Amino acid sequence: MSSDPCSFSAFTRCITKHLNLSLHLDFDRHVIRGRVALTVEALEDRFSVLTLDTKDLTIVSVSANGQAAQFTMGPKHSFKGTPLEITLPFDLSRGQHVIVELTYETSPGASALQWLTPEQTAGKKQPYLFSQCQAHHCRSMVPCQDSPSVKHTYYAQVSVPKDLVAVMSAVRDGQEVDPQDSKRIIYRFRQPVPMPSYLIAIVVGALESREIGPRSRVWSEKEFVDKAAFEFSEAGDKSLSNVIAHEIAHSWTGNLVTNKTWEHFWLNEGHTVYLERMIGRCLESEQFRQFKAIGGWKDLQDSVNVFGASNPLTNLVPSLQDVDPDEAFSSVPYEKGFALLYHLEELLGGPEVFMGFVKSYIQMFAYSSVTTDEWKNYLFTYFKDKVEVLNKVDWTAWMFTPGMPPVKPQYDTTMADTCISLSQRWIKASDQDLNSFNESDVKTLSSHQLIEFLSLLLHKDPLPLTHVKRMQEVYDLNSCMNSEIRFRWLRLCVRSRWEDAVAMALKMATEQGRMKFTRPLFREVFNFEKYREEAVQVFLAQRAAMHPVTSALVAKDLSVDTSQTNSQ
Repeated sequence: MSSDPCSFSAFTRCITKHLNLSLHLDFDRHVIRGRVALTVEALEDRFSVLTLDTKDLTIVSVSANGQAAQFTMGPKHSFKGTPLEITLPFDLSRGQHVIVELTYETSPGASALQWLTPEQTAGKKQPYLFSQCQAHHCRSMVPCQDSPSVKHTYYAQVSVPKDLVAVMSAVRDGQEVDPQDSKRIIYRFRQPVPMPSYLIAIVVGALESREIGPRSRVWSEKEFVDKAAFEFSEAGDKSLSNVIAHEIAHSWTGNLVTNKTWEHFWLNEGHTVYLERMIGRCLESEQFRQFKAIGGWKDLQDSVNVFGASNPLTNLVPSLQDVDPDEAFSSVPYEKGFALLYHLEELLGGPEVFMGFVKSYIQMFAYSSVTTDEWKNYLFTYFKDKVEVLNKVDWTAWMFTPGMPPVKPQYDTTMADTCISLSQRWIKASDQDLNSFNESDVKTLSSHQLIEFLSLLLHKDPLPLTHVKRMQEVYDLNSCMNSEIRFRWLRLCVRSRWEDAVAMALKMATEQGRMKFTRPLFREVFNFEKYREEAVQVFLAQRAAMHPVTSALVAKDLSVDTSQTNSQ
């Protein structure tokens, strides 16, 4: 059987090499009518039965090399979906390829897809669709071997109404009027680099693009495209550019070298955070990297607090047997992963030495998927002259023990000291001291430091209401539109039981769709007893407009019964 606890497909017996997708998007019914041809290679002799992952798909027909093939759907699993077993009309020998073609239709509730009505868009005239397949949702959009251990190239042809534009995680390869319907356009794409199914992505809407570099362009609705181009240019505020650095770093750690199963997710995220902060070091300074690492440690502490310090999901390498990867998702793989890599960097000779290893690791495992053991064995091979240092690391505590890491790195606090002293002034201030605060306190702080200042306060007991009201008077944080600052400020206000902030917190929780903001904001209002019911009511009113994964996890946070069907 499969060695990926989150997939039904047995990729020890066969492996997908290429996928050819034809998608017809139906914005009225919120479904995709699809045809996919999978090029599958047998890894054993007398191979004749193939299992694919599906979730809420209607399978219309299956053929193998053009001959009809028998297929059966297994029992539906709570989060893995339904295994699709295909019996080939012939046997394959090891190394032989077969083209398996399936015709199918997605469900309006497909967990990878979010369909927006025109009213939910900036332009208000055209609908919009985007996908988010990570970790195990591609199977709700395409029947496939939905495991990060399988990598394949893909081609796609996407038919959409002619006022809309389609983009994918692939190179654009021309467009033409749909020969079946002159009111539609077919966009063509090709992805020549083998990649896991979770990276298949599609966005369709009234999109425009702007070139922002020799090989970069930004896409958005026209209402936002110039703002977005400005933000990415040399002129934007760019204070959240670490997100861009993170996503660019994924080109190497995550996309080129991929975790073999979601139990090894830290290999994707820990290394990507490490590279993101190395980029920050090049753009700013080593002190800036240290400062971001301090913030990351706090995020890790938050996750450990939410899950509980003895929860096995706070292991760096958790077991995901019968665990939904969405429910296991947290800062742990990111920040415990980073802390381990930083700890190793310190032990092994500093950033330049350790970056030598990271580059070599990427070259060694390029285009493949790896486990923690393979990573660790390579680490020992690369640093073969420092094995006694590596043997001193408490690997079991780091990898297989819940809670905070066994070692807390001593980060340089230069950039954090200002934030610490200002937060201490607020914590210690009596009502009589409140007049000592004024807007000059934060004038010289960067947005990164303002985020850290608010994070420090969120790690202490709630401030008295008089204090947050005074903070608003002098710093006017309500008018700040930086999402990371606003998110923390509104949580701080709700925690201090400032009733005026409740509506703003719920607005932020529902007007954007990032789980890292939406879930904690809803949780914060839910914990304010007086507004608990309002949090639930706002969620119930808005859940149909949320991405299915976000909606399911917020429902869990608010103890809402998800068996009441999600109105689409």
